[in-house]
Amino acid sequence: MSDLFKKLEQINLRFDQVSEQITDPEVVSDMNRYVKLNKEYKELQVIHEVYKKYKNVIGNIESSKEIIKTETDKEFLEMAKAELDDLIQEKNKMDEEIKVLLIPKDEEDSKNVIVELRAGTGGDEACIFVGDLFRMYSKYMDKRGWKTEVLTMNEGTAGGYKEVSFSVEGDSVYGVLKFESGVHRVQRVPATESQGRVHTSAVTVAVLPEAEEVDIEIRKDDIKRDVFRSSGAGGQHVNTTDSAVRLTHIPTGVVVECQEGRSQIKNAELAMKILRSRLYEAEVIKREKERAAERKSQVSTGDRSAKIRTYNYPQGRITDHRIGLTLYNLGAAMEGDIDEIINSLKIAENTEKLQAGLTE
Repeated sequence: MSDLFKKLEQINLRFDQVSEQITDPEVVSDMNRYVKLNKEYKELQVIHEVYKKYKNVIGNIESSKEIIKTETDKEFLEMAKAELDDLIQEKNKMDEEIKVLLIPKDEEDSKNVIVELRAGTGGDEACIFVGDLFRMYSKYMDKRGWKTEVLTMNEGTAGGYKEVSFSVEGDSVYGVLKFESGVHRVQRVPATESQGRVHTSAVTVAVLPEAEEVDIEIRKDDIKRDVFRSSGAGGQHVNTTDSAVRLTHIPTGVVVECQEGRSQIKNAELAMKILRSRLYEAEVIKREKERAAERKSQVSTGDRSAKIRTYNYPQGRITDHRIGLTLYNLGAAMEGDIDEIINSLKIAENTEKLQAGLTE
């Protein structure tokens, strides 16, 4: 019996255990436990189906070998040999698929996210590029059928945004977007540049796995809450009520402001949602750094200040520095066509995990 089959058997045993537990009245009455087990059930169900198919293929291989040993009819023997060849090919193909399937998934991968875009070096041009990236991600998410909601937005004086944050809901959102965290650099001639010189500006992207109350506990006494009047760019849309909310997490000093909603209650809910996710992300970064050190990762280092990608407009080039990928399709990428980049990063991460023996 192969090691791969033994691993599938162990996982299938866990699937059977979880299948029983989620029907237990005691578990059903404990919502937090039920939600976690139900999530695990759905993840294990995929491997359970593969296990059944793989077991069937192995069984057929053994049957074909027995027939070949004992069969005397020449025509029937040839048929059995041909069938055995097909089955071995199918098994070899499944072996590779199962190796990838058994790569440990980060527990955050299935979560929804909060994306924060902030202008860095480059002044007005950086703000304009925040707007460009916001449009790029919005188009990408529309194509995938994900639901987005703007949480905060601070407009720039010459266009774009000083910062913008938005939530994204869908299937395995964090597992797809986590590679976007880091510094995105743009090289182009700004509209305000009279000499035609290429400038370099930067935008920081943070992708926060959306944390639930069961993921991280925040004590009420650890939060300082302030309310103030919200306003748009240049003092426009000034509210006459104190609807904007600022939350300060005293132990860490993390500050979150929200003034997009019209009501103080709505803004307080959104601010808490962002605060919880930022605190949870700090734990995720810590784990990523440990994992990256173990396997010398180039894909996920946990360093959100690292320059990860350059968008060069004069050459129509986009380069991801982590894996040395360069594509000359900048126009398409800015229209939301970034699947090739994200898929390449996924493959690189899975390769790292396989080479590091994380499936042993």
